Amino acid sequence: MAGETEEENRLKHKIAKILDEARTSFATHNRKLKELSAVQSKSSSPLHFFSAFSKILIPLFTFQRRIASTERIVRFVSVFAGTRDPNNASDCDAFLAEFLRFLLNAATAANRTARFRACQIVSEIIMRLPDDAEVSDELWDEVIECMMLRVRDKVPVIRTFAVRALSRFANDGENSDILDLFLEVLPLEQNAEVRKTIVLSLPPSNATSQVIVDCTVDVSESVRKAAYCVLASKFPLQSLSIKLRTIILQRGLGDRSLAVSNECLKLMKDEWLIKCCNGDPAELLKYLDVETYELVGDAVMGALLRAGLVNLRDGGSIQQNISTADGMEGDSVRRIPSIQLMEAEVSLYWRTVCRHLQTEAHAKGSDAAATMGTEAAVYAAEASDNNDLLERILPSTVSDFIDLVKAHIDAGPNYRFASRQLLLLGAMLDFSDSTNRKVAGTFVQELLHKPLEHEVDDDGNVVVIGDGINLGGDREWADSVSGLAKKVHAADGEFEAVVLGVVEELARPCRERTADVMQWIHSLAVTGLLLENAKSFRWLQGQAIEPAELLRSLLLPGAKHVHFDVQRIAVRCLGLFGLLEKKLSEELVKQLTLSFVNGPASVSVAASKSLIDLGLWHEPREVDRALGKDFSYPDDKKAFVPVNLSDIDEVLNVQMLDLLYAGMEKDDWDNSLSSDEYESVQAIIGEGFAKILLLSENYPSIPASLHPFLLAKLINLYFSNERKDLQRLKQCLSVFFEHYPSLSAAHKKCLSKAFIPVMRSMWPGINGNAGLPTLIVSNMRKRAVQASRFMLQMMQAALYERETANEDDNGNRELPEVLNGSLEPPLECGEEGLAIRIAVEATGFQMKKTAAEKTYVSALCRILVLLRFRSSEQGAIKLMRRLLSHVAGSVSAEKDLVKELKRIAEHLKSVDTDPDQELLQDEANLILGRLDLDLNLDIAVSMPQTPAPRSTRPPPRSRRRVRLEEASSDEEVPSNSVPTVAATISTRSQRASKTAALTKMTASRSIRMDADDEEDSEVTSEEDSDESGEIANV
Repeated sequence: MAGETEEENRLKHKIAKILDEARTSFATHNRKLKELSAVQSKSSSPLHFFSAFSKILIPLFTFQRRIASTERIVRFVSVFAGTRDPNNASDCDAFLAEFLRFLLNAATAANRTARFRACQIVSEIIMRLPDDAEVSDELWDEVIECMMLRVRDKVPVIRTFAVRALSRFANDGENSDILDLFLEVLPLEQNAEVRKTIVLSLPPSNATSQVIVDCTVDVSESVRKAAYCVLASKFPLQSLSIKLRTIILQRGLGDRSLAVSNECLKLMKDEWLIKCCNGDPAELLKYLDVETYELVGDAVMGALLRAGLVNLRDGGSIQQNISTADGMEGDSVRRIPSIQLMEAEVSLYWRTVCRHLQTEAHAKGSDAAATMGTEAAVYAAEASDNNDLLERILPSTVSDFIDLVKAHIDAGPNYRFASRQLLLLGAMLDFSDSTNRKVAGTFVQELLHKPLEHEVDDDGNVVVIGDGINLGGDREWADSVSGLAKKVHAADGEFEAVVLGVVEELARPCRERTADVMQWIHSLAVTGLLLENAKSFRWLQGQAIEPAELLRSLLLPGAKHVHFDVQRIAVRCLGLFGLLEKKLSEELVKQLTLSFVNGPASVSVAASKSLIDLGLWHEPREVDRALGKDFSYPDDKKAFVPVNLSDIDEVLNVQMLDLLYAGMEKDDWDNSLSSDEYESVQAIIGEGFAKILLLSENYPSIPASLHPFLLAKLINLYFSNERKDLQRLKQCLSVFFEHYPSLSAAHKKCLSKAFIPVMRSMWPGINGNAGLPTLIVSNMRKRAVQASRFMLQMMQAALYERETANEDDNGNRELPEVLNGSLEPPLECGEEGLAIRIAVEATGFQMKKTAAEKTYVSALCRILVLLRFRSSEQGAIKLMRRLLSHVAGSVSAEKDLVKELKRIAEHLKSVDTDPDQELLQDEANLILGRLDLDLNLDIAVSMPQTPAPRSTRPPPRSRRRVRLEEASSDEEVPSNSVPTVAATISTRSQRASKTAALTKMTASRSIRMDADDEEDSEVTSEEDSDESGEIANV
């Protein structure tokens, strides 16, 4: 035994010396590995060597810091464990097995450092282990089971190394449970480094491709970058669906992080463009279905052009698709063009290339004009080169361009995308020559006269192909036609004159009431294109058809047409016509109002858009004046007037905002005929109200007292989950709420006023929505709490920089008061004002509350303790100190909340410059007046004193009877009555004696034992009274 101990000590000394030298540098590892292998081979028994080796490593499992020397030892030990000496293979295999078991024991230890080092070394061994290592399947099963357990460890770094250890087994089909574990824990993992390791460990498969693509929108930059690395190394281009390819590129190229976007560019360049497409960008576009995902194709080409990965000087051009041959036409010889049709990808490629060259030429030309000397000459030369290259790529003449576009249009719908891409090239051509302008003008006339495509169903109904609103059936085609028309007819008023001539010709059958549905839609589509692109209303006057005649003979009759598609496009044109008018016409506003109320869903959506746009452009008061009613908006208007939408006379005699709000409140809109499943009347109006609130400074005629009401309605819609057709509105509101509180201090004031109405409307059992199932009540409370924290976050958002300077009466700019680098809003706009509102609301309930009122007050107080007070608001601090005792009394049953309120009270006392001086009622009235609140502090009910220890002797019977009668009279107040406004809090000026307080508590407890009431008694326990009494004394 002594010999064995002596040998083990000798081995421990040698091993320790080798490890000590190995921790200094990686350069010594190869030599030290040989020395340690020699020590292992010369030991008398493998067990002796393992015993000495394991004991030497014990300190490593207690050393928590990850410094360079310990990491070198970990790597050295891992490499040694996986090294297999051919001359001593059996001993090496036995050592590896024993060492893994040793590490598995450490991986289940209670000490976190031991678990961490064990998982770290196991992962290093597995990652470095050669394929010919002899390890039993039973041992591997133990390792896998242990590491799967550690994947759920509470320490993130342990989870990271456990995932890394399992990554080598995840590729094995027999270990599908490992992959299932990864897919299960990935969405739930909170640590970014663990998520990154899981993503890097996922094998390529159909099950993991979507998961990895989802990680491209992870909140962590490192995880997003890792996702693109995995996609590049494990997923060939052909293995991904078109949808996944476009999502990957759209997210990656538009990522806010430069490192992530560069990683996506590297993926697209090295793996997709070079390996799969032989460096041909047009070939890459074929894998992306650019006809469906045009914006992705634009982003890809833009990234490739900026990176210089597109060879523009290889001699290719659009002119190669145009060739001419001599042909006989009568007795004369005419050059007949021969057009080679382009694929969609090629047309997009040339369009983006030409746009890039034009942009670069303009940029370099501007740089040349802004500089001098040699630098200007260099910029000018670069601009000239880009212009020359653009001229070489574009068709040589305007006639060739027109022939090319016509050929693609005549080729049918399969080449419609290519036709539109080529049409956009017209904006880059030169039409200064009168001959070119004449030829191009004739082509524009053809495009405007081209009828819309349609079909006839089995019932004989006409079905328009496309959106039924824009020329050609889609917005992109109409934009390309209008762009070419404005380029050709660039003189002032020329575009309007040409298009009005076409409108007059197309509208003749409509004016004569002989037109069919398609003629109506065609004429209105061209009219919409004109109204949308007209520069001024005066350019429409004195043309082929006057604006008044256009309104009376085409737009108004179209809005009354029996066909819904005609009504919809006519209502849209009425809105565009109103935007051009300087003074709105009565017939236009009246028809929009009638279409909004009486039309089907698709027409009502178009009418609501038009009314909102007119209100934003002309102001709502001007829209009301157009109907001949000079409505006056009272400054104290705090709610909208109810409107009966079925009464036409009432509809035409209400304010526009009242009408729109009534439309947003209406729930029985028929959305089955809506053109867009994501559009609804409520969503359109809600978006319009959000714009009004965001730009409230531009609409002084709208009373500011209405803003909190509107904001409360939008917050309710944002947190509502009952309507699926409001998803687009919720996306809009998410952006709105992000910027609204930071634009102006007045917006914070509006938010502060809206807080209590929102909470009252959302909390079940407060505003009459009681009697609901328990599950629904629980979900409603959760949404209300979520909304309260969301509003708190908005209140605490910093103001934008534009609020940093104000002008005084003399025009001098002066900075507002700044505290800790942030702007200080006034009391009513800050957190102090919201805190006082919440405190008044919490104390406004009766002493005996319902269950809904208790939970409501508790939720308010949990927001109250999160609000911050500035030391500059001494009046608000003193007022809040007096209110906190009453607030604590209303939630005295919740000890944790009372402690939080006590902490707030102590903090307010510490920041109070004169804590002994009480706030006078007049001073309090000034503060409350600024918040539009009413509270009488002189008669407020103060918190009871801490009661004396309960007497063991019962009180006299007669006295108890009196107390019972008093308590009974107090209970006559109905418990379910909730004041609509903050109730005036009543407090005794002098505190009752401890004996009287104890007697009342005893009597109340007796009543509670006798009465069968589901609510808890409002009488506080001794411990709660102690807490409340302490707050009252702070």
